[in-house]
Amino acid sequence: MPKKTKKDETKELFAEFPNLYKEMSQDELDACMQYAEEYKAFLDISKTEREFVENTIEAAKELGFKDISEKKKLKAGDKVYASIKGKGLMLAVIGKKPVSEGFNILGAHVDSPRLDLKPNPVTEESEATYFKTHYYGGIKKYQWTTIPLAIHGVVYTTDGTCHKIIVGEKDEDPIFYITDLLPHLGNEQMSKKASEFIPGEDLTVVIGGMPLKDSEKEPYKAWVLKYLNDNYGLKEKDFVTGELEIVPAMKARDVGFDRAFIAAYGHDDKVCAYPAFTALFAQEKPNKTCVTMLTDKEEIGSYANSGAQSVLYENFLMEIFAKTGDGSFDLLKYRKAIEASKMLSTDVSNAFDPKYASVSDSKNTAYMSKGIKLEKYVGARGKSGTNEATGDFVAEITGIFDKNKIAWQTGELGKVDAGGGGTISAYMAKYGMNVIDAGVPVWSMHAPYEVISKADLYDTYLAYKAFIENI
Repeated sequence: MPKKTKKDETKELFAEFPNLYKEMSQDELDACMQYAEEYKAFLDISKTEREFVENTIEAAKELGFKDISEKKKLKAGDKVYASIKGKGLMLAVIGKKPVSEGFNILGAHVDSPRLDLKPNPVTEESEATYFKTHYYGGIKKYQWTTIPLAIHGVVYTTDGTCHKIIVGEKDEDPIFYITDLLPHLGNEQMSKKASEFIPGEDLTVVIGGMPLKDSEKEPYKAWVLKYLNDNYGLKEKDFVTGELEIVPAMKARDVGFDRAFIAAYGHDDKVCAYPAFTALFAQEKPNKTCVTMLTDKEEIGSYANSGAQSVLYENFLMEIFAKTGDGSFDLLKYRKAIEASKMLSTDVSNAFDPKYASVSDSKNTAYMSKGIKLEKYVGARGKSGTNEATGDFVAEITGIFDKNKIAWQTGELGKVDAGGGGTISAYMAKYGMNVIDAGVPVWSMHAPYEVISKADLYDTYLAYKAFIENI
């Protein structure tokens, strides 16, 4: 083995984060590209949180996962899950060590910014029909105009029937559309701030333009209502029961001649949720019990009974604790087990974009194709609202990644006074467990069509797998 020179020793003192595509062998590149194809296919059928959960459960069942309610006792190697109101999901593979030693947890969210329908959404204006919407999560409202849109979701009728609706995804489907003002008449509009020139109330979606000829009252609206009644059994009052989302009617597509990147709706945070559950699916009989937590409502604060602050997620861990023992439950022992647990909050972060370099500290930001990004803390101005991982836990994580040859980088979400953001990490850290944010860098985050690197996606899968197998 050649002796290290002083130049080599000096180089090791510096933090370097090489581009992964420069380092990959052909076999690694092939594996990366194959994993990306599988991700794109899953993403195209999982645009909403309900669809993501439904499709993950279907994939889990094929691998032998059982609803935890069906199991009276749990032993090493058992695979269980619990749906959280159909919009969140807990999955676990029981380990050989007692759960009193803690869980290894990967936690992502599966909701994404979108437009939701109002409780009374159907309106007729100037001989056309529209859906009125209320935007969900942080969006730039102007980005949602003049793009093809689809509607996904469910509506419940008074007889208890759940009607599933997906329109706009098939080639033969119609799409939906939000109009914008032509530039010839846009002088006044363009003089306003970008946050103001498309008011939220103007995000009305075109859904029809034909009259129902025998209707005296709002004939254009009546045509749409009759169509919905004929095809789904719905009446206008049923919309208040609906969980209907307007999302981009665009498939995940490769970006660039070399296909290094993927553009898609919903990378935030499905690009971390997908490797989080596939890393778990690779486990058969791990040392410690491994858990993947897929949550809802993160984009609006993780509230409601399906958000990360809901006790339903903890109930799953409690049930594992009881069913791997003698069936009894000791709250203090359970709390100690949670304190001993370790978690990656698997959420995306911004990727440096040279066009908008002024909002980032170039020494403390993530770059495309340089691997998973570790964020010791998130939050906004003055670290408000963040969990901050302890130094010893960061060292433990980076040590595992280095030992398993996992590329990683680190940084913050923009300059100190530029903005900020949050994840589910703070809600998990309150239980005493060690948590750090770790996810995929994204260009154009929260846009209807975001971009990630295939290299970062695959590296993140390997990182999550290394974490739950070695921590």
